[in-house]
Amino acid sequence: MSTSSLRAAMVPIMRRMRAYFAPVNRGTGAPSVFDPGKHGAFLLDAPPAPWLDLGWVDRFQRFCGTPTDPLRAGKRGAPVTQFRGSLEARVEFDFREWGKLQMALACGSEHMNVLASDPNADAQPSGGTPLAPVSALPGSTASELVVGEGVVDAFSVGNLLVVDADYQQQTGYVGTGIAAAYVTDPADVKRDPNYIRRVSFNLGRVAEKTATSLLLAQPLLGGAPPAGAGVQKVAAFVDREGGSFFQEWSALFVAEEESGGRVCFYYPRLSPTTPQPSESPREDAVEIAKPLASLALRASFLAMPHTDENDGQTAVCYRSYFPASMSGVY
Repeated sequence: MSTSSLRAAMVPIMRRMRAYFAPVNRGTGAPSVFDPGKHGAFLLDAPPAPWLDLGWVDRFQRFCGTPTDPLRAGKRGAPVTQFRGSLEARVEFDFREWGKLQMALACGSEHMNVLASDPNADAQPSGGTPLAPVSALPGSTASELVVGEGVVDAFSVGNLLVVDADYQQQTGYVGTGIAAAYVTDPADVKRDPNYIRRVSFNLGRVAEKTATSLLLAQPLLGGAPPAGAGVQKVAAFVDREGGSFFQEWSALFVAEEESGGRVCFYYPRLSPTTPQPSESPREDAVEIAKPLASLALRASFLAMPHTDENDGQTAVCYRSYFPASMSGVY
């Protein structure tokens, strides 16, 4: 078989780009690791834990701002070696699907759950005083919330819920399983016992009910409810332009192969930044057929550094290529 007959299989042909995100441990700075030797051939609809499928993205673009400068010497100032300047890399794309995590990543700051409000409460842009929570009883898991006989009647199939602990005036990162906000002073959040549930990523939707339990359509992202956790209905999601908290996540982008090999872009740590140019739209209307259009969320991130354990080098992104079966090596 000639070398030229193998060339066609060496061209990665993609249908679209898929996005997967996983939390960074904000206390230690440790990212979620994508190991291409272990995880590379995963089914796109069933990513390995802790990776979360955020659907396909559009207008995916990677930018390298790291300069490469020569060191010059001699009478003519000829380059004798090169060195890299300050590391800088960005990635931008449009989320084509909307959800809690997509909105949080696109807005970049605290992302809030609008808790079902007390009808007599004062109106607030991010939700007023909510209805009182009910307790998640012992025996609750990430997929089943035990609330007790009678109490279960307060919920309906299809309700969106948040499950997390009461805020107890602590400072630092808050949120079960995934850091959702950072509190520097309890007075900033009005010492609101519901504050953690306002920002938590520990959400689920009621798929079924038993006499005492709520069965969820998807497991809670933060895992089983912590001791003393409360359960509250969520009416909507809301984010704000501004805010001092920065989201930080690990990201994996996979070129969904039509034929040929698979290409993966792994960013150990991404933090949101301003889209370039700065006047870029936050949302884009993608025409379907007039007058219908879908609304895409524009997201832009700065790649943060990661130290590679194999050789101590600092990296911001890893690009992996998985050749198609029987394709040429070069």
